[in-house]
Amino acid sequence: MASNVNPTVRRRRLGQELRRLREVKGMTAEEVAERLLVSQSKISRLENGRRSISQRDVRDLCGVYEVEDQRIVESLMQMAKDSRQQGWWHAFGDIPYSVYIGLETDAESLRVYEPQIITGLLQTRAYAEAIVQGGSPESSEQDNDKRVEVRLRRQSRITAEKDPLRLWVVLDEASLHRVVGSRQVMREQLEHVMELSQQPHITVQVLPFEVGAHAGINGQYSILEFADAADSSVVYIEGVTSDLYLEKPHDVQKYTVMYEHLRAQSLNVEASRQRVERLAKEYAR
Repeated sequence: MASNVNPTVRRRRLGQELRRLREVKGMTAEEVAERLLVSQSKISRLENGRRSISQRDVRDLCGVYEVEDQRIVESLMQMAKDSRQQGWWHAFGDIPYSVYIGLETDAESLRVYEPQIITGLLQTRAYAEAIVQGGSPESSEQDNDKRVEVRLRRQSRITAEKDPLRLWVVLDEASLHRVVGSRQVMREQLEHVMELSQQPHITVQVLPFEVGAHAGINGQYSILEFADAADSSVVYIEGVTSDLYLEKPHDVQKYTVMYEHLRAQSLNVEASRQRVERLAKEYAR
């Protein structure tokens, strides 16, 4: 495994391998939990990479699965050790969506549908500050500042000179009309979107009001894809108190088809830029 793989992805790959070993053994997660005197939910969290896994956990699971090749056991235990390292985002303390950041950091491409606001990777600092403060009115100024800095740091994935994240964003037109911060903040934000959309790896489409009901009517979601074939695609749905990660092929396929409908219903790239430019000029008046 390459040394530059981040801990979130390491946990995910390790979990996939442990699931494979369990399935080869023909055991259910419930049966494994009973053997180890732990909860079934712990086994599930270990397998889906949402929980930190210790070398002892790996050793115990390999024992249950009767893995005889010591090289495999040692390799998995090393993966567990590496997965407990911290990504750059841990320096900012407790970030609610740290699992997502880890996935985004390693993703090759990202497709986003955003119905309410300009998506985080495209936000200016002023817009991000207004969004974070408005969305977390009871949080301290220090916590809000931390969230803004994390959001801006994430943007290095689309500004990197080597292998930048391939980003496709569908913005509901409502996000362009919602005045966040001030009219000046909005003008600068929309100009920023236009500038970024000129990059070959960034595509922005606007879903216009005139479409009416559409495939994304149920809300925001993102689809992350990875270069390594061992890493399955993930659908991410952000929540208020908890987030949802969907990895089953039929779930990912359903959201992928929905996204294709959204792209088809949206203005094309050039028409989208014109719509954004027109609104930016209106904010300048």
